[in-house]
Amino acid sequence: MPTPLTHDDPVALGPYRLIARLGGGGMGTVYVARSSGGRTVAVKTMHAAIATDPAARVRFRLEVDAARVMGGQFGARVMDADPLAETPWLATEYVLGPGLDEAVEAGGPLPERSLRALGAALCSALGQLHRSDVVHRDLKPSNILVTAYGPKVIDFGIARAIGDDRLTRAGSAVGTPAFMSPEQATGQEHDPAGDVFALAGVLVYAATGRAPFGHGRAADLLYRVRYTEADLSGVPAALVPLLARCLAKEPRERPTTAELASHLHAGDGEFADHLPDRLLADIGRLAADVWRLVPQRLPAPSAEGDPSAAAAPLGRRPSRRAFLAAGGALAVTASAGATAWWCQRRVAPAPAAKKAPRQTRNLDPLWRYGEYTDLTMYGWGLTVPYHAYGSVLLPLSGPVKRFDPSTGRPQRDAVISGTWWQMAVRNDRLCSLERDYSGHGQSTAVVTWKDGQRYLEPTSLRFADADSRLQPNQILSVAGDIMYVALGSGKGGSRTGFEPSQVWTLRAGDLRTGRTLWKKSLPKRPAASTRLHFLAAKVVGGRLVTLQEVADRKVHAVVRDAAGGAVLWDTPCDVGDPDSLRSGIAADGRYLYLGGARLRALRLSDGAQAWALEGAEDCSPPTLREGVLYTVRKGAGLTAVDARRGRILWTEATAEADQAYTGWRPAVGTGHAYYRNGMQLRAVSLSGHDTALTYKTAAEQFHVDAQAGLILGVAPDGLSAYPLE
Repeated sequence: MPTPLTHDDPVALGPYRLIARLGGGGMGTVYVARSSGGRTVAVKTMHAAIATDPAARVRFRLEVDAARVMGGQFGARVMDADPLAETPWLATEYVLGPGLDEAVEAGGPLPERSLRALGAALCSALGQLHRSDVVHRDLKPSNILVTAYGPKVIDFGIARAIGDDRLTRAGSAVGTPAFMSPEQATGQEHDPAGDVFALAGVLVYAATGRAPFGHGRAADLLYRVRYTEADLSGVPAALVPLLARCLAKEPRERPTTAELASHLHAGDGEFADHLPDRLLADIGRLAADVWRLVPQRLPAPSAEGDPSAAAAPLGRRPSRRAFLAAGGALAVTASAGATAWWCQRRVAPAPAAKKAPRQTRNLDPLWRYGEYTDLTMYGWGLTVPYHAYGSVLLPLSGPVKRFDPSTGRPQRDAVISGTWWQMAVRNDRLCSLERDYSGHGQSTAVVTWKDGQRYLEPTSLRFADADSRLQPNQILSVAGDIMYVALGSGKGGSRTGFEPSQVWTLRAGDLRTGRTLWKKSLPKRPAASTRLHFLAAKVVGGRLVTLQEVADRKVHAVVRDAAGGAVLWDTPCDVGDPDSLRSGIAADGRYLYLGGARLRALRLSDGAQAWALEGAEDCSPPTLREGVLYTVRKGAGLTAVDARRGRILWTEATAEADQAYTGWRPAVGTGHAYYRNGMQLRAVSLSGHDTALTYKTAAEQFHVDAQAGLILGVAPDGLSAYPLE
C-alpha cells in the first residue's frame, strides 16, 4: 500500500517529484513519482550508507543496464537513471498489471491457452536478454507482471553477463531456491539453460498454484531441485512432456527459448485474447488508480516520538488491489532480488488521540435459552449453532433444538443423532455423518435432513470403509459441491475417543456425484483422547487450509492442495489455547493469519512468514474483513491491523481492557466489532473506535449468524443472542 512520504524523504530525484512511498528494504526505498509533464513513474533508490560500498554500486549499475537491455516490450521501460549520484536512483515506467503470483492467488491457476501464450511471450523476453549475453538468474512468479499486452520481466538485481562471476562467490547459490536450476543451486555457472529451467518452474506454478519442487526450508528445496523429479501433477497433460524436458537436471537436455516457444504457441491473436476475463478486469481497474494518489508527507517526529505516524495510510480506497503490480515493478528488496508488493484498500484513519469511552448501558441479550442445559459435548467441547431452514439450530446430545432467530422461541426439534463436529449446512439444509443403512456393517454416509427427516440422495456420499459409530468422525468444511471429512475405522464404540488400532484418513468427496476424490492418512492419536483431528478448516484459492492437532494440544497449520490432497506445507502454530482456533480461519488468496503469542501472516503459497506484529503479544485469533484484521490484545482490547503490511491502524479507545478475552476471535459487523471483556460483550465502533454498547454475557464462544443478523454466544449452560450491526 502506498504510504505518505516521511519528513526526511527527498522532494525530488532528478526531474521526478516524489508522491508516495511504495515500500523499502535493506538496500533502498521505492517511490511513486511524477515528471513535470505528468508522467507517473516508479523510482528505486539506494540507501546512502550502502551507496558507499563500491560493489553495491556496481550491482546497481548492472541492474540498470539489464533493465535497459530488456526494454519496454518485455520489461519495465527505463525512463532515466543516475547510478553515479550520491543517492543512486532508477526510474521506470509504472507498469499496470498484477504480478503473476498475485494473479494466480487471486484467480486460481491459469487455463492452458493462457499458459501457452504466457510461456511463449516469456521465451521472447528471455531470448532478447540472452542475445545480449545477459541471464536473469531470478525468474519467478513475483518477478513477472502480467499486462494486457504481454508479460513484463522485472527485478534484475542479480542478473549478470554470461560467464561473469566477479560478483558471485564461488560455490554459493544466489537466487530463489524454489525456482533455481540445479546448477545454480550448487553455485555453478548459470547460463540461458538455467533461465529455461526457471521458466518451466514459473509455468508449473501458473498451472497449479505451487512451485515444482514444493515448499520448505531453503536447504530442503535446494536438495529437491538437484536430486528429485519435479511434481507436474495438475499441469495440463499436453504440456507435461515439454515442461519435463525444460526441468531436466542436465542443462544440455533442455530446449532453447526459441524451441520452447515454437511448441507452446503459434503466435496467433493478441495476448489479451488468451487471458481469463477476471484477470483482464483486474488489469483494467489498475489503470484508473494511478491518478488517485494525493501527495502527503508526515511531519517530523516529536522529541518523545510518535509511533503512530509511520503507520498512516495514503488516500482512500482506489480498488481492492490498487497499485499492486504497478508499484511492484520496482519495489525491490535487497536479498536475492525478492520483490515486495503493496496494495491499496479502504482503511479508517487512526484517531488523533485516545478518547474517553462514551458512557454505555449494559444491555441484556435479545434472547437466551437453557438455564440448566449442559452444552458441553461429551468432553469434546462446546456445541456450535447453525443456521438453516430460516432457523437457529443447536445440536444437543440427541435432538437438534430449533429456534426462531428473532424471538428465540423454540420450534419443533429435529431428532438427529450426530454431534456438532459431524454436521454442516449446505444449500440451507443441515447434513450430517450418519450410518449408511443401505450398506453393510457400520459404514458411513452423508445424510441430508429436511423437517427432521433423514434422506439419502441417489448420489449421496458413502464411505463403506468408515465406521459411523466412531465419535471423532468429523466434517471439516464444505466448499461448493466438495465436502472434506476425517473418518476412522477399527474398534471403538459410540462414546469413546480414539483407540490405538484405529486408522484415520482425511478425504474429499463430491456431493453432486457421490465420488470420493482423494483419501490421505492422518496420524495416530492418544488412546481415549477427546481432541479432534482438526480445529478449523477453510478452502481458499484452491488450497485446503487446516488447523490440525497432530498430537493432543499440539497444533500445526497444514495446507493441502484441495484438488489432490497433497500437503503443500506444514508449520507449528504458537498458541496457548488450541480451542481458541475453533473460532475459525482468517485467510485470503495471499496469506493465512494467526494469533497467539503474536499476530502474524504466513504466505499461503509456501508457509513462510510474511510479517509479524511486533510489540503485540497474546492476541486472539484474528477476523479478516475487507483487508483489515481485527484481533483482541490482552490489556489493549480490540485492534485493527492492515492485513497486507502488518501495521496497526488503530486500537480501541479504552482504559478498561484488563479483562479482554483472547480465547475467541472478534465478531465483526458492518459498523461494530464485538468481543468479550470480563462479563460483557463489548461492541466497538469501527468509525469512532470506542465502546458503543455492552451486553451482559457469560458466553465463551461467539458465532456470527449473518443471515439472521445475530451473534450467537455459547456458554456451558446456555445459548444467547445479540444483534450484529
